[in-house]
Amino acid sequence: MIRANCRARFTAADFDFVVRTLARSQSDNVSLVDLLSDSETRDSILDHPRLVEAILSHSGQLCISSQFYFYVLARHVLQQASINDRKICDYVASLLETFSRASQLHSPDKSDHHAHEYISDMLIALQRVTPEQAFLLRAHVGNYSLFVSGIFHENAQRRCERGGPDLKFYEQIGRTNYQLVASHAAARRCELDDVFGELAERFRDVRLALNQLSDRLLNLDDDMRPSLAL
Repeated sequence: MIRANCRARFTAADFDFVVRTLARSQSDNVSLVDLLSDSETRDSILDHPRLVEAILSHSGQLCISSQFYFYVLARHVLQQASINDRKICDYVASLLETFSRASQLHSPDKSDHHAHEYISDMLIALQRVTPEQAFLLRAHVGNYSLFVSGIFHENAQRRCERGGPDLKFYEQIGRTNYQLVASHAAARRCELDDVFGELAERFRDVRLALNQLSDRLLNLDDDMRPSLAL
C-alpha cells in the first residue's frame, strides 16, 4: 500500500546531493546538521528551486533515490498549482515512485492470482472482496486513475479518440474512490484519511499539475510507458 513517506526514506546520497547543490552559493549553503536536526528546516531547504534546476540540468546519472527525485519534482509542480500541503506531495511522490515500476499498475491484492488489469475488472471485483480488500482496491483505483490521467494523459486522450474513456472518466472514478476510502477506518489507522479527502476534493488540480510534470520535467523512455489498462 502506498504511504505518504518519501521524506522518511531519503538516503545519505540524497542529503549529500542537497548539500553539494546548495553549497555553490555561500548564502544558500547548508550542512547535514541543518538537514537532519530539524524537520521544518529540512522541509524548507527541500523547497529550494536550485534542487529542481540541478536535477533537470544534470547530464549524467544522478546519484539520488527515486523517492527524492519524485518528491522534489512533484513538490515543484504542486506548489505552482497552489497545493502546498507537504503530506499530499509526499503521497503523490510515493505514488509516482511506485507506479514508475509498471508491474505496480496491477491490483494490489496479491492473494488473487488473476491480477485485475482493467479498471472495470477492479470495480467488478469489489463485489466479492472483504471490506479491507475493498479499501485497498479502491485506493488503488484512485491512485491508478490519478497516475494515468496525470502522467500519461496524452496516451489516454489518444485512446479516447479510438473509443476509450476520456480524462473526465478518470477524474470521476478517481475522485469517487478517494472519497470512499477517506472515510474508511483503515485510512484513519494509516493516517491517510486527510490525504484521500484532499485528493478527492482537488483531484483535477493535482491531475493538471502532474500533466505539467509529465510534459515539462519528466523524460520517460518508451520502455517505461505502460500499456494503459482501462
